[in-house]
Amino acid sequence: MSSFSAPRDPSRRGFPRGNVRTRALVPTIVVLVVLMAIFGIFTNFWTERLWFGAVNYSGVFTTTLVTKIGMFAVFGVILGAAVFANLALAYRLRPRYRAMSTEQQTLDRYRAVVDPHRGLIAGIAALLLALIAGSSAAGRWETFLQWRNSTSFGTQDPQFGLDVSFFVFGYPWYRFLIGFGFSVIVLSLIAALVAHYLYGGVRLQTQGQKASAAAQAHVSVLLGLFVLLKAVAYWFDRYGLVTAGHRMSNQAFTGLTYTDAHAVLPAKTVLTVIAAICALLFFANVVRRTWLLPGLGVGLLVLSTVLLGWAWPAIIQQVTVHPNEPVKENKYIQRNIDATRQAYGVNGAEVKEYTAKTSTTAGQLADDADTLPGVRLIDPAIVGETFEQLQQVRGFYTFNKPLDVDRYKIDGESRDAVVAVRELSLAGVPADQRNWNNDHTVYTHGYGLVGAYGNQRTAEGSPKWLQGGIPTQGELGKYEPRIYFGEESPPYSIVGAPKGAKPVELDIPGGSGDAKTTNTYQGKGGVPIGSFGSRLLYAAKFQDFNILLNQSRINSASKVLYDREPRERVQKVAPWLSLDSDPYPAVVDGRIKWIIDGYTMSADYPMSQRLLLDDATSTSLTRQPAIAGQPSERLNYVRNSVKATVDAYDGTVSLYQWDDKDPVLRTWMKAFPGTVQPKSKMPDALLDHVRYPEDLMKIQREILAQYHVTDAGSFYQGTERWRVPSDPTQQGAKQPAYYLSVRMPGEDGPAFSLTSTYIYFNRENLAAFVAVDADARSKDYGKIRVLQLADKTQIDGPSQIANKLNSDTRVADALLPLTRGDSRATKGNLLTLPVGGGLLYVQPVYVESGSGDASYPLLRLVLASFGGQTGVGTTLQEALNMVFQGDAGADTGENAGDQPNQPEQPGKQPNQPNQPNQPSETVAAALAEASKAFDQAQAALQKGDLKGYADAVARAQEAVGRAAKAQAAERDRADQATPKPTPKATPTRTPTPAPRPG
Repeated sequence: MSSFSAPRDPSRRGFPRGNVRTRALVPTIVVLVVLMAIFGIFTNFWTERLWFGAVNYSGVFTTTLVTKIGMFAVFGVILGAAVFANLALAYRLRPRYRAMSTEQQTLDRYRAVVDPHRGLIAGIAALLLALIAGSSAAGRWETFLQWRNSTSFGTQDPQFGLDVSFFVFGYPWYRFLIGFGFSVIVLSLIAALVAHYLYGGVRLQTQGQKASAAAQAHVSVLLGLFVLLKAVAYWFDRYGLVTAGHRMSNQAFTGLTYTDAHAVLPAKTVLTVIAAICALLFFANVVRRTWLLPGLGVGLLVLSTVLLGWAWPAIIQQVTVHPNEPVKENKYIQRNIDATRQAYGVNGAEVKEYTAKTSTTAGQLADDADTLPGVRLIDPAIVGETFEQLQQVRGFYTFNKPLDVDRYKIDGESRDAVVAVRELSLAGVPADQRNWNNDHTVYTHGYGLVGAYGNQRTAEGSPKWLQGGIPTQGELGKYEPRIYFGEESPPYSIVGAPKGAKPVELDIPGGSGDAKTTNTYQGKGGVPIGSFGSRLLYAAKFQDFNILLNQSRINSASKVLYDREPRERVQKVAPWLSLDSDPYPAVVDGRIKWIIDGYTMSADYPMSQRLLLDDATSTSLTRQPAIAGQPSERLNYVRNSVKATVDAYDGTVSLYQWDDKDPVLRTWMKAFPGTVQPKSKMPDALLDHVRYPEDLMKIQREILAQYHVTDAGSFYQGTERWRVPSDPTQQGAKQPAYYLSVRMPGEDGPAFSLTSTYIYFNRENLAAFVAVDADARSKDYGKIRVLQLADKTQIDGPSQIANKLNSDTRVADALLPLTRGDSRATKGNLLTLPVGGGLLYVQPVYVESGSGDASYPLLRLVLASFGGQTGVGTTLQEALNMVFQGDAGADTGENAGDQPNQPEQPGKQPNQPNQPNQPSETVAAALAEASKAFDQAQAALQKGDLKGYADAVARAQEAVGRAAKAQAAERDRADQATPKPTPKATPTRTPTPAPRPG
């Protein structure tokens, strides 16, 4: 009998084939996606390896990678294996016979689906959980390395007698292990319960026994492990009390309190014992197989937790502590004070009472003649636009703002300077010149450092340059001016060429004499990109296939420069450091070096007050969190342990051990041997520019605002609390700390210092002045000196002084002729100095004419205040003479150090000298006469002499008019003598054309 097949319907022939193609397409897409993901991971991994090799920090990459992989594997395997093992055990312990019930009939259908694939399902579940656990554990690689390489602090906590290293390095790791253990047990318990329920070991709806004997034993063991681990957690909770947060006397308090020591600590010990007993009851349930005793144990544990862990401490706090808090908490407050001052490095702060004078006499500043030249009138937060207009040269250059403060030796004398580097900004390149070749191979670097004297300016009010121009000229001698690595560098540039190839990188716009207009990078920095494989990897990394396709600009000698921002480079080679917000450039041994301060931090120093990092480091100049890196939101230990440099030409990163006593740094140096060089390896010339870091000062001044009080009783009362004043030029933000050269009372001479002020917690009056020696060559580097004003001395704080200056009629009259039309005035940093036996306030006033691209601020006036008297002048000297009855008694040095050959300003003829900065005696005399007339008018008004009042006002107005005319004449002369500035960069301007591709 032959077989018979009915003919197929022709209309249905396509469906099977279409389904086959669809089934083949889906796996293909999945495979492609997986391959792309693998290639992306490989690209990131390999390019990172190449980058670390190029900067000679391969050890950091290897150690970090191995640690992460190791933790990922170990913890992932532990959790995955535990979950899989419990699933397998639950399956093996399944009952052979299951009573028939509606519940079991329903489960039979699920078992029929799951059972054939149970191994695969269990494996996938375990694998997914293992990946999650491994990823979480890999993120704690720093915690592991700190525990593994922990270094003793040599200091014991007062409660437990343990070395501080246990709390800083060990305790976080042990807490992580405990938390991971809970995760393993809880996930294993959930997996076991699901498996037991699916296979009938647990029966929720069946009458009688709800679990089989095997399931009961399995679950009892897991619950016993959970409670036993809880006992371990209770024990370690005891150590966590030394960093616990509280409220005491309506203020935050970190550390062990009386209630913690006498109620919580014993309660944790008792709960540890009860939890251990409860765990034994669960283990016994494997044999006895009754939930009565474990249930009683859990009930006892819960009840004890409520009574001992909450109720009893609350009773002790309310009944014993609150009525006698100053006495009961005295010992613990003192511990907090001592630990906080030690942890933040302020235990050596020197606090002296300062009875400030509030009267003025002629010649009062004679003893401070060496301090007044250190008053920095050039405000780095304001003159950035001035630097751009006068030193930008081309629209594709820029200066990162705010500018930086440094010091240089000029003719053997250390001079404060405001500095910045002329960096490349692709945003300034005209749109019609923006293309891949120009963006990545032509516009590759900035050029030169620009510096201005901190206390001098020209007659027109612009900064007086100590270095500037293109080619760079000035007092700093010859150095490598090219900036390939900076704060404004492009994301990546491709540089380098074989010998003899035509240079294509724009170097000196337009050229100058014999100077070349193009350049080829010769530095050792950068990753070689000449091979096809490297080009393919970086084309994928930057998602730019021009790297792969370009044949004219990329050659066998080419290198790619990326991750060029100084902080970013240091952060990559030292990921365990937290970095200061303000890298600053300096010319060191003929190279421009970026100097970055690195911090080691912790939030686990016992009994030390925790601080919100964002709040402490944010000021009017840094509104966002300042410190970069991986610091926690709170900290209670900080050290400036590392000074780092980044070479602006070749990107070389160098780390120097600055604090050789810091246990945290020594721990990391053991984890990454050879990464940090000893302090003795630091170039000697670098010490001239190393300074005390601003962000550390911000943190320490926040601590000292409260912890300058060292007696627990006075601390508790809170009557001596201070706070950092608001910036009077930007209300709502804290005043920055300022670098100044000042001489503190009792010191031999002025020192380059970082200064700040305090006002009272609930008043605006000045409470104290603080300065830290910021000169790395000084034997007192880092010494904090606080001048605490005597209680009976009432000195106006910054906001009060600003209000007084704003309302002073002489200041208003001096500003009037300068702010006519569309001109506007901007007040600079309000500086405070301890001179003349009191406290002097100085504030520069900048005037900017118009609002167009060519406008920029010029220093026109200086305001001063001392002892309730105010002064105003075109120079600081004039302002001080007005304050101190016509004679300050000392020279401010605003005209000192004039050099015949100053750096050229753009557009200036090569040998054209700068105009001398001569203060106008005519203006000063007229303003002084006006001030005297206003005083006479006020006196006449108080006596009721209206005629005398009118005559005096007329004389004052006439004197102000003469001052205005004299000042206008000076401005006209300055405008004629000063070259026109370079206009601001705009996208529509056409700068020097880029070189054509070679």
